[in-house]
Amino acid sequence: MTVLLAIITIALDQASKLWILHGIKLPTNVDVNANGRLVQGHMDLGPIFDLTYVENTGVSFGLFAGGMVSRVLLTALALGVAIFILHWAGSLTRRWAAIGAGFIVGGAIGNAIDRASYGYVVDFLDFSALYFPWRFNIADTGVNLGVVCLAYDAFFVAPKSTTKGAEAETTAHFTSDEAGERVEEETFPDEPSRPIRPENKDSRSSE
Repeated sequence: MTVLLAIITIALDQASKLWILHGIKLPTNVDVNANGRLVQGHMDLGPIFDLTYVENTGVSFGLFAGGMVSRVLLTALALGVAIFILHWAGSLTRRWAAIGAGFIVGGAIGNAIDRASYGYVVDFLDFSALYFPWRFNIADTGVNLGVVCLAYDAFFVAPKSTTKGAEAETTAHFTSDEAGERVEEETFPDEPSRPIRPENKDSRSSE
């Protein structure tokens, strides 16, 4: 599930960026923004959502922007995180944790492809009308959804799994003890049935 979800996230992210760059050619599009000014790289779509082209040389939401060193380090860091999470996800059995890992890996690799190809990450989703100041993309969305899924798993799912595992171990322990306390029953010809232990059987048969 983790690998499949990562592949889907990467495919959607890269397809949307190709559409932005070569489909509607947003970088050269000129439109009126919310302030009534003509802006290049902008497309007005509605009262709360627009498309605004931004070249982000940092990480998600423009953090840690820099030059070539930042580009190389952030690309290597993103790939390292993706490899680590994929390795960790191989041991996951909880669904929400696996989903979260898939989103994060897909988002990290999606933005790493941008940095390797262009030297920056293509951002275009604009909700500034809702006072959200950053432009972002589908890869960023995947990373943040992944963090939410992992937090849900850590606080709500994992504790229940631990409790169930402890209860199962306790039940198995008591079952084993009860099995060890079982005694053998023997029936004598003219006497009512009565339980005796193995040592009683050995002493009677030797007489």
